[in-house]
Formats: sequence, structure tokens, C-alpha cells
Amino acid sequence: MSVKEFIRNKWFKLGLWSLLYLAWVIWLGNYWWLFGLIVIFDLIITKKVKWLFWKKEYKEGEKHNVWLDWLDAIIFAVVVVTFINIFFFQAFKIPSSSMESTLYTGDHLFVSKLTYGPRLPQTPLTVPFTHNVIFGKESYSTLIQSDYRRLKGFRKVERGDIVVFGFPNGDTVLTKAPAEDYHAWVRTSGREYTIEHLGPIVVRPADKKDHYVKRCVAVAGDTLTVKDGLVWVNGQQQEVWPGVQLTYRVTTSGTQINQRILDELGLNLAELVFDGRIPGYPWMPLTEAQLEKVKALKNVVEVSPNLDIFPSLGQNIEIFPFTGKTRWTRDYFGPLWIPQKGVSVSLDADTLPFYERIIRDYEHNSLELREGEIYINGEKANEYTFKQDYYFMMGDNRHNSLDSRYWGFVPEDHVVGSPSVIWLSTDSARKFPKSIRWKRFLKLV
Repeated sequence: MSVKEFIRNKWFKLGLWSLLYLAWVIWLGNYWWLFGLIVIFDLIITKKVKWLFWKKEYKEGEKHNVWLDWLDAIIFAVVVVTFINIFFFQAFKIPSSSMESTLYTGDHLFVSKLTYGPRLPQTPLTVPFTHNVIFGKESYSTLIQSDYRRLKGFRKVERGDIVVFGFPNGDTVLTKAPAEDYHAWVRTSGREYTIEHLGPIVVRPADKKDHYVKRCVAVAGDTLTVKDGLVWVNGQQQEVWPGVQLTYRVTTSGTQINQRILDELGLNLAELVFDGRIPGYPWMPLTEAQLEKVKALKNVVEVSPNLDIFPSLGQNIEIFPFTGKTRWTRDYFGPLWIPQKGVSVSLDADTLPFYERIIRDYEHNSLELREGEIYINGEKANEYTFKQDYYFMMGDNRHNSLDSRYWGFVPEDHVVGSPSVIWLSTDSARKFPKSIRWKRFLKLV
């Protein structure tokens, strides 16, 4: 028997597909799926059941039905793509400039779910190829809901990782302004005003929240501090990655910086505004490398960082934990301990604002305040033990990123995966074909 004949042998095919299927069942950890081996045996060996009931088998010379062939192709594509999206990779587009100059607005990514392990669907009844919306309506049904479960991945989230995750505050969405943070609006304008002008609201399960992408700067058990806009973890200054940028006030001799130079520096021209009263640029986002090049320009007189010092506008209600007692700003933040699974913290009027949302919304307990006392699930509580790990995420564009400084911790069960490759990148400010960033094509993240 030749190698070609051996590979085409039905018993070889049965053994190969059975081994692959068995490995998947072991990874899945649900051994009821072992009954699927019967289906594989029948598909390859006995062929008694027409499992592909929609697919027509043509006799020799019979004319093909185009519509049935298309139906077969569509069903096959839906099954395969859905399987890949759940267990391996999912497409994602960068919607904002919060990660510039690491990831650009218009980058199209493949997100690896194998890195941290894929989450099994908690809300499985979903229109294929959609996440949470289709034609302006919710594209899923909550008729069937399951508990959170993650399969084994290669590793856990580490400091410095770029992570795609469900937006923690995305559990409540304003239908007239779905990109806005409902909870931030309630803090600034009140619940009634917010719902009246931007509602009604839609409540989404954890796995149907909008996806965000940020860099993990601190993991469970870490203590984080931000000084002068730079991150310190456990008392050590964190590495400043090449894409991390702050905004600076750039004063010139009276003339604008040549637009070609700004373009060559890789700056987002849409974010730059020249103000003749300075004269210069009040907000210029720069990495460390770009900063040195801008300082060296002949018509640049002075460059100074835009650092927020308490009290800053909106400080009391914009910066986590929204009390104002901490005197924190986006550039001077912490020290803040990141909650860790199995660790207990004391609860009182001062510490509760840090953990209230975790206790009630992320770990699904009832939480009440009665005459100054804290009650969890109906029982008086002076401490709480966390059920999962949490992370602190920040955008590399530190002064143009709504991140954990503004909405707190990211639960482990919200983590989706890690960007692996940029398969397409487009610049909406340019016309085709100049809009395509060819240098970012198939770039590894």
C-alpha cells in the first residue's frame, strides 16, 4: 500500500479524526461530548445516518442545484468560523486612539484566545458573525445562560501584556449613545436625566460587553502608583514601552511645525491643533523618542508635560474610586492594591468604594448599607474575600485613554485574549489607496 493510499484509508482517517476529537474533549473537560465519537465513526465508516441533511448528493451527470450548494457552503462557513472564533482566534478592530503609538485607530487584528485560554460562551444564542448588535438591535438572546468557565491557556495575563477584554462598565448601555459610559453619566448628571436623554438602557451579560484593548500594567496582588504620568508597581518604576506617550505643551517661535515633519514622526494629525495665542500646540501626544526629536526642531522653544495635579476639573467624580477623598488624578494616582483571588480585605466606609462594584456586579452578591453598616447577602460584613483575580489596564496613549483610572479593575472573567497579528490597517483621514498602512500589513503585535 502506497503512502497516498494509506492516507486515504478510511481506518486511518477514523483514527486521526478520533484522536483530534478526543484531544478537544479532554481540553473542553466535558466528557458527555465523547458520544461524538459515534458520529465520527458513522461519518467515516458505516455512513448509515445523513448527518449533513441539508446537503444534496448528486448522481453522476445530474445538474447541480446552485441554491443548495450555496446553502451547504454557508452552513459550513458558519460552523467553522464560529468554532474558530470560540476556541482560537477572533477578529477585532481598534476603534480609538487610546493605544497610539502601539496600535493605531483602524488596525484590524486577530485576537488569540489560546494565550489565556478561551472562555466558553455564556450566552450561546447569538446571530452568527456578530458580537452583541445587528442592525441596531441586540443580536443575542439570554434565554440560555451558563456560568463563566475558561479552558486551559498557555499562561495567565502578565504585566506589559496588551489585552482585549470586555468593558467592565459595559453591563448597562445607553441606546442613544452606546459608546458612552452609563455609570460615568449617572455620576455627573444623575440617573433620571441620563436615561431620559440618552436612554432607554440595555443590560448586557458579561460575555456580550463591548471589547476594549489596553495594556495590563498591574496584576492581582500588585500595588500600583502613578507619578508624573509614569507607572510604578510594587515600588519599582515600570518599563516605559516604546508606544507609551504623554501629551505635551509645545511652544514654538510663532510658526507651525511643518506638517511633513509631523507626519514623518508618526503623529496623529487629527489630534494636533495649533494655537497662535501660545504660540504652539497645547496638546501634542509624544513617545519618548518623538519627544527628543520635537525638542530638536529649530522653531520649538519649549516643551513641557501636561500633568494634572489635584484639584483638577471633575476630579471628584471622574477618577476611580470617585470619592475625591484620595486626591488622585490621572497623572498622580495610588497607591492602589489590585484584588487577588482568595485574599480578604477589611470593609468600612473608606474601603468600600474601591470594592463595591466587585462585590455586587462582578461577583454577584447583594450589597446593602444599613445605618452605616455593610451587609453582604443579608449578613453583616466587615471583610470580603475575592473570588477571582483582577487587573489594572491603561492605554499607551496615557492622556487620551479611558481606562482603569476612570472605571477601576478588570475582572479575570472579562479577559478575551491577546492581539497576535495586524492583518489590515487603514487611516480614515486619507483617501484610498493612501489610506492603507502597508507597513503594518501582517505585523505581529
